[in-house]
Amino acid sequence: MKALHLVLVHHPVLDRDGGIVTTAITNLDLHDMSRSGRTYDAVHLWVVHPITAQRTLAERIRAHWVEGSGGKRIPDRARALAILRIVPSLEDVFHGIGGEAGRAGLQVWTTAASSAKHGELTSWPAARAQLAGATRPVALLFGTGWGLAPEVLRDADVRIAPIDGAPGSDFDRLSVRAACAIALDRLRG
Repeated sequence: MKALHLVLVHHPVLDRDGGIVTTAITNLDLHDMSRSGRTYDAVHLWVVHPITAQRTLAERIRAHWVEGSGGKRIPDRARALAILRIVPSLEDVFHGIGGEAGRAGLQVWTTAASSAKHGELTSWPAARAQLAGATRPVALLFGTGWGLAPEVLRDADVRIAPIDGAPGSDFDRLSVRAACAIALDRLRG
């Protein structure tokens, strides 16, 4: 099995009306997704944000918990947040994972209800098997806001079926943190 990387995308993502926007980084997403990633052996949690001030905030949070007093008080939190990488664009993620080959050096996977509009969907059991036999690193993308922009979904190599709630439920707005944990458990649990 090749390496699994998590990618939390803040741009380009959708707003509730389908427009392309940039969302704000939240402390809770960084902590919870890092902890989930560490638990399920992800190499890195990449956070994509084009705005310097937002990246600086995320770097300060990481530094506090990895090198600072937070990490000294709670070493497990330091171990979790050590997987965090903050970059301005998806291209930076692709080069960070795929090296000089960039996008060609990895597989990009998504999971979201809107993935169905952009190609064939892969079941969770099939995705789990595919991950186990992967020959290139896998970047599993999670969108903030109302989901990943269509161009990101179209570019994915694998579009995993959406996470469905209980039969008959009329609500399907999981937090990105919850979706990440469920996806990791289905792929590696």
